[in-house]
Amino acid sequence: MDEHQGIVHHISIMYANSLEERNDLSQEIILQLWRSFSSFQNQSKLSTWLYRVALNTAITYLRKSKKFKWTTLDKADGIATESHDDLDEDIRYLYQSINKLSKVDRAITMLYLEEHSYEEMAEILGITPVNVGVRVNRIKKKLKKIMNDN
Repeated sequence: MDEHQGIVHHISIMYANSLEERNDLSQEIILQLWRSFSSFQNQSKLSTWLYRVALNTAITYLRKSKKFKWTTLDKADGIATESHDDLDEDIRYLYQSINKLSKVDRAITMLYLEEHSYEEMAEILGITPVNVGVRVNRIKKKLKKIMNDN
């Protein structure tokens, strides 16, 4: 976990707004990683498996949890200040813009920003590299529109 704690941290930031929510989600991800470690079969890199488990856990956790209240730019007066309150203003704005994307698009965006190859992203997400490329291009257009509109 020491070597790959950044994975959990990035996913938690991408899928939760407040520091408390990110801590809760991080703990849930770590618990799920611990529970499912016996299923790791060395058929992929450990980091790829960690991303897959962590992303699935985050998405499942958010579906089940009613305590996560998403603050989006549509619902806020300008940029929501309570969202990601411990982050730099520019980074907060970026995360709020990314937050308007679908859960899968957020996962792709996070992996892209961490400079994973399309092949690695495809393996983590269970889609083809070509599909990753198409989605990345669409996401870039969506984010550009979101950021320009605000």
